[in-house]
Amino acid sequence: MQIRGLISIILIIVILLLSGCLSTAPPATSATLAPEQPAYHTPPAPSSGFTIRVDTLSAGSPLPDAYTCKGASESPEVSWEGIPAGTKSLVLIMDDPDAPNGRFTHWIVYNIPPVSGELARAQPNAKVLANGAQQGDTSAGSRGYYPPCPPIGTTHRYVFRLYAVDMDITQPTADRDSIDWALTGHIIAETKFTTTFTR
Repeated sequence: MQIRGLISIILIIVILLLSGCLSTAPPATSATLAPEQPAYHTPPAPSSGFTIRVDTLSAGSPLPDAYTCKGASESPEVSWEGIPAGTKSLVLIMDDPDAPNGRFTHWIVYNIPPVSGELARAQPNAKVLANGAQQGDTSAGSRGYYPPCPPIGTTHRYVFRLYAVDMDITQPTADRDSIDWALTGHIIAETKFTTTFTR
């Protein structure tokens, strides 16, 4: 009798193991299967019609010498269209992402009136421009446009970014760090145009 009882107990254990009833894993619930939700709100989608142009260049083409240290060192004409609704001002930043010591900012123009469609060529290195926009400090510490001048024998990219912003920036002067801080949470849309220059 004892042997039969022992055999019955063993069979019951085997059946339970095969059916998975003794699994130690917790049952799946909707809470454990739900995807993790982001802790932030997705920013508004940029306007597809918001575009920027540099002179009459095509994207990726070289900057003419006139806008570099090989020429007159003038700022190029920059134009834009398709400003999204709610824009209070525009911010233009020109960077060299290939600079030897990391990103180099060549030009900052902020509080650009959104009604104006361009910055004319050869802007002065003034704090306030004719249209009321303000110029910040470059990575070299100078105000206004700083012409591209990469090491001889190298080709660098020069990226013009235009931001549609939902406010005016109240800083009287600005460098790249303070502009980045001011833009946080206030960008409605962004568009960019990339050029190159070989020295």
